Amino acid sequence: MSRIGKQPVPVPTGVEVNIDGNRITVKSKKGQLERTLHSAVRVVREGDQLLVQRQSDAMQDRALHGLSRALVANMVSGVADGFSKVLLIEGTGYRAENQGNTLVLNVGYSHPVRVEPSPGISIVADDRGKKVTVSGIDKEQVGQTAHNIRMVRPPEPYKGKGIRYETETVRRKAGKSGKAGA
Repeated sequence: MSRIGKQPVPVPTGVEVNIDGNRITVKSKKGQLERTLHSAVRVVREGDQLLVQRQSDAMQDRALHGLSRALVANMVSGVADGFSKVLLIEGTGYRAENQGNTLVLNVGYSHPVRVEPSPGISIVADDRGKKVTVSGIDKEQVGQTAHNIRMVRPPEPYKGKGIRYETETVRRKAGKSGKAGA
């Protein structure tokens, strides 16, 4: 049996869960998330916990068991607490600023790059313009938006300039050696 799939998902107070066949809706004061799960798994509520059960021991059903449990757990924790990712901007003259909902990045191109957040996602740049926080209730959208911002100028290995995740370490290369025979 799946080690992840068999773990129950605790439902905190203030979170409302509706199960309609394979469609699950999770709602709280922060927002609402909906997802249709695969027909090989089903979600059962027992008290203040959710259990994900599978139909058989087929290989695909076992894989979907753990996946479905992780998706449901992310939905519950997203509407309860939310998710966020922090990006750091390294480089001389590189900065970010908010203009309304839009994030404007000045990262070494001849023009500023504008990033529009998808609905339910907020992007906030700090006062110095070196730290960007992406937050929301949907873990997938938060991660995708952070990835899209990072791909505007990924960190390069020689000087370390670019946009990186807060927890990311960039492996630096030595570069060219000094001139020979000088």
